[in-house]
Amino acid sequence: MKAILQDTYGPPDVLRLDDVDRPEPGDGELLVRVRAAAVDPGVWHLMTGMPYAVRLFYGLRAPKVRVRGRDVAGHVEAVGRNVTRFRPGDEVFGVCEGSFAEYATLRQDRAAPKPANLTFEQAAALPVSGTTALRALRDEGRVRAGQWVLVIGAAGGIGTYAVQLARAFGARVTGVCSTAKTGLVRSIGADGVVDYTREDFADRPERYDLILDTAGNRRLSHLRRALTPDGTLVLVGGEGGGRLTGGLERSLLAPLLSPFTRQRLRGLFTTEKDDDLRTLAEHAEAGELTPVIDRTYPLERVPEAIRHLTENHARGKVVITV
Repeated sequence: MKAILQDTYGPPDVLRLDDVDRPEPGDGELLVRVRAAAVDPGVWHLMTGMPYAVRLFYGLRAPKVRVRGRDVAGHVEAVGRNVTRFRPGDEVFGVCEGSFAEYATLRQDRAAPKPANLTFEQAAALPVSGTTALRALRDEGRVRAGQWVLVIGAAGGIGTYAVQLARAFGARVTGVCSTAKTGLVRSIGADGVVDYTREDFADRPERYDLILDTAGNRRLSHLRRALTPDGTLVLVGGEGGGRLTGGLERSLLAPLLSPFTRQRLRGLFTTEKDDDLRTLAEHAEAGELTPVIDRTYPLERVPEAIRHLTENHARGKVVITV
C-alpha cells in the first residue's frame, strides 16, 4: 500500500510517499480502508520531534511509528477476533497512528460510527480537535447554559469546534480571531467577535465565566484579567516556548497556581476515547456541529498540507484525501 513515511525528525521534506506492507489488525483493532485523514499541530510536533519532550514518548533519535497521521475516516476492511462493536463494511472515524496511508489500524475504543450526515472528509476532521474542544469545555471548563465563554483562536481547528459546542451547551460565545476570519467565526454561531489585530479582549469591559485559549502564548496574568472573579481558564497546547517543552509551561503552571486564587486555572492534556467520539457524532447528527474545512490535499501532497497549516494559519481543518 501507499503511505507517507518518516525515518528521521525534521521539516516536511523528511516525509515521502512510498510502498509499505498493509498492516494487520490486532485482537482489539480494526483494519480501515482510509478515505480521509486530517492534519493538526500534533502531526507537526511528531514530524519535527519538537519540543524535545515529544521524543520521550515517540522515539529519542527517530520516530518509532514511521507512518504519520492520527485523524482517520473510512470503511472497516477487517476486524480482530476480540472486536465486538464493528464489522467489515462499517463506516467509521477515530484516532490511530498512521492514517496518512491507504490502510490503517485503530483500536475499537478509539473508533465510532461515522455520522451519516458527514462526508468522510468532514468526519476525518473531527476526532482530535473535536474531542479536545469537547473535553476542554465539558470536563475542564464545566461549561453551563447561560455562561459567557471566550474562545481564543476561534477560527482554528479546535476553536471552530469550541464555538459550536459551547453554543450547543447553551452558553453565549465570543470568539477571538484576526480580521480576515471574523466572518467565519460569526457564521459558526459566535455571539460576538474580537479582532485581536485591532483591540485587546482583556481591555474590554466584558468578563467571561470561561476562557478557552487554544495554543496561545499569552501570559496567565493577561488572560485572568478577562475572567470573572470565580471564572475558569482552560489552556490547550502552547506556542512560542523553548525547545524542551515548547510553550507547555503555562499548562503546567496553571494548576499549580489555581489553589491560591478563586479562579480555576486548568491545563488540558487529552486522549481520545470512543465515548467522546460518539458524543461528537451525536452533536453532528443533530446539526449542532459542522466541521470547518480550510483545504483538502491528496495523499502525495501531505508535506504541502503541513506547511500550509503551520505557515498560513488555516481556517478550521486541513484534510487529506486518500
